[in-house]
Formats: sequence, C-alpha cells, structure tokens
Amino acid sequence: MASLKEIRAKVTSIKSTQKITRAMQMVAASKMRRAQERMEVGRPYSENMRRVVSHLVNASSDYKHPYMTSRQVNRVGYILVTSDRGLAGGLNINLFKQLMHHVQEFQDQSVQAEFAVIGSKGVSFFKSFGGKVTSAVTDYGDNPSFEQLNAPVQAMLDDYAKGHLDRIYLVYNKFVNAMTQKPMISQLVPLPQDAIDSDSGIRTEINWDYIYEPDAKTLVDGLLGRYIESIVYQAVMENIASEQSARMVAMKAATDNAGDLINDLQLVYNKLRQAAITREISEIVGGAAAVS
Repeated sequence: MASLKEIRAKVTSIKSTQKITRAMQMVAASKMRRAQERMEVGRPYSENMRRVVSHLVNASSDYKHPYMTSRQVNRVGYILVTSDRGLAGGLNINLFKQLMHHVQEFQDQSVQAEFAVIGSKGVSFFKSFGGKVTSAVTDYGDNPSFEQLNAPVQAMLDDYAKGHLDRIYLVYNKFVNAMTQKPMISQLVPLPQDAIDSDSGIRTEINWDYIYEPDAKTLVDGLLGRYIESIVYQAVMENIASEQSARMVAMKAATDNAGDLINDLQLVYNKLRQAAITREISEIVGGAAAVS
C-alpha cells in the first residue's frame, strides 16, 4: 500500500493536471463559439450555391460539365478533413472507422482508392494505415482561407479531369450541436443528382431553360468551381467547430474524472492517516502501561 507521502504527491500531481484540463476546456469553449459563428455564416452561401447548381444540373443545355457526368468506377478519391491537434475524444477515430468501412466496400469490388488529406491527424493515420496519399495540408489553424486548403482539393479535381479518378468523396465531421458530431462521407463529384434535388426541393422532371452570357461552358465551369470550393470550405468549418466542441467535452470529462480520482485518493489518505494516529496512540498507551 502507498505511503501518506506518495498519496500526497499523487494528489498534487492530479490537481496540476486538473488545472490544465479545466483551462483547456475553457479555451475550447471559447474557440467553439467563434468556430460555430463562422460555420453558421458560411452555411447560407453553401446552400444557395447548391440550389443554383441544382438548377443547372436540370437545365436544358447542350453543354454538360464533366462534374455532371457519371462513369464506370475503377478508382475513387477521398478528400479527408481531420484536425491538426488531438485531445478531442473519439472525433478523428470515429471518422477513420467510417472511412475505412467505406473504402473496404469499394476494395471488395476491386476499386482502388487514393486520399488527399487536410489536417495532421489524417497524415499520421495514413502513415500507419498505408494508404496512397497524393497531397496533404497541415497546420491550417482555426480560421483558414480556401487558398490554404486548395492544393489537395485541386490535385483531386485534376486527377478526376484527367480520368485518373472516377469519383471523389468528401469526408469530414458535421457539427450537429456541442455534444454531437456526425462523421459524413458525401459524394463531391460527379454531382449526385438525387442529393441536389432533395436539398433544393427541385423535381428532376423539370427542365430549366437559361440564356447564358457569355456562353454556357464559361458560366458553368466558373460556377461549378465556386460550388466545389464552397462545399469543401464549409466542410472544413464544420470540422473545426466539431473539433472544438469534442475537445471541450473531452476536457470536461477529464476534469471531472480528475476530481473523482482526487476524492478517492483523499479518502484513502484520511483512512491511512487515521490508522497511523490510532497506531501511535496505541503505542503511547502501551508504553505508558508498561512503565507503570
């Protein structure tokens, strides 16, 4: 059994750790509020872009962008959005499990996969997993610009345009609330017709007729590029908000667990101390009795 000195040292150490976890919880709560505000500001733009693109998908135009055309799937790409830092509970682990299950389903059909990673945790995961990572971005901070994130996204889109990839998925954590983050795997290109129609409420049998200026190709190319940017950037904002909320919950749990552990050790310390006092009193009484 540990001595009183050892228990005191352990309690002191746990109290120091508790101070750190409590501070991290408060910092994460503050960052979560700011990240949630940035995420909510971006949602209307992303949804409006989705509605505009859904009109173009159903438009009666002779020009069809490659992002709108499905083809036989022989190789797929994943744009994976993870956090740069840990101490966020099971946020990244749950996302990796969902991703690996999705990849395994394709591998069972002899479809190969490659990955573009945003976030240090994703890079570390694939170093041990052994997947083919074509590009990566790390240390993007709490409020990145799309220019910081553009390299892996553009690399994937270039491979799709060249025919090296037949489908691209976006993988990230969707922020539901402070207690819930949902791993998401959504098809980025080619544009999923049913998903766009269900989001915008547009029936597929409607044919929209537009007058394009300067021409359909220029307009659609530019608009779809902006659409992809908005979807990926919004996913990163969702993941940042999810990361901070998961870290806040994890640090609160760590702080509470440290408090419970301190209480348990304090109880053991008091019992040992009381036993030592009782023993000393017994020795004094026994000594006095022997003298008399």
